[in-house]
Amino acid sequence: MLKDTYGRVATDLRVSLTDRCNLRCTYCMPEEGLQWLAKPELLTDDEIVRLVRIAVTRLGVDEVRFTGGEPLLRPGLVSIVERCAALEPRPRLSLTTNGIGLERTAEALRGAGLDRVNVSLDTLDPEVFQRMTRRKRHADVLRGLAAARAAGLTPVKVNAVLMPGLNEAEAPELLAWAVENDYELRFIEQMPLDAQHGWQREGMITAGDILESLRTRFTLTPEGEEARGSAPAERWIVDGGPHRVGVIASVTRPFCRACDRTRLTADGQVRTCLFATEESDLRGALRAGEDDAQIAGLWRTAMWGKKAGAGIDDPSFIQPDRPMSAIGG
Repeated sequence: MLKDTYGRVATDLRVSLTDRCNLRCTYCMPEEGLQWLAKPELLTDDEIVRLVRIAVTRLGVDEVRFTGGEPLLRPGLVSIVERCAALEPRPRLSLTTNGIGLERTAEALRGAGLDRVNVSLDTLDPEVFQRMTRRKRHADVLRGLAAARAAGLTPVKVNAVLMPGLNEAEAPELLAWAVENDYELRFIEQMPLDAQHGWQREGMITAGDILESLRTRFTLTPEGEEARGSAPAERWIVDGGPHRVGVIASVTRPFCRACDRTRLTADGQVRTCLFATEESDLRGALRAGEDDAQIAGLWRTAMWGKKAGAGIDDPSFIQPDRPMSAIGG
């Protein structure tokens, strides 16, 4: 069990497979990209599967989400999914992706055992998409979403970040499109995880702003805290159902008290929180020849020291040096 001093138990593992990405989203990294991790620093496929196995069989993890960077850039992704799906007990397996390349891989991923996907799409306007991501790949994302739905990687969830001066007025249009296409839309407040450290609380589009905008077109009924559980998204029933929309208010409505996540970076570091400034090295233990019990013990120790909250509202809050692409969202 991965328990901390506040009684929280981590059962949800987020695994970053790469820090590389084929987009350059303005809220994540600069246009020129970043200094990527060298290949020897990355966990190998075997090391990833071994750590997932330890988490599932020894530490009580029952849900695994593969992230990045962009996880579809990982050459061994389908094999990693297949090997993790064969574990006993079998964890629920999902993937967070920008959708580029999903059109050609959705069927293979489903066949390997992937259960569902989260796809990032911030706008329905190709020109705004290019301004936000600095790439002309909007149509590829739409095709990837359709392929995921056709392959049965459902519910297909769409993650959207609203940015002032770019797509801040698109919330109702995005929700109407998601309802029409049977996707579950989730808005995410912009978080202080950009490589440029340019995030500013002033002017950011908040959960309150998003809900106010949505209610100009839709009737939203709160799903309630009991239904939410430890999920990061507060959800609302849209126009009486069956569709729902979620809002992840990491900045204005932190949900740290219910957090059940542990995170593994692409270079094998345990992070107890997206906003943590410390990491614990499991890659070194793997390569030093430590056995599964020893590695599980290191992981337990790391999680035992998890802080009460992210501390975004604290004047002493320090943005992590590592950007979201390295951490794994």
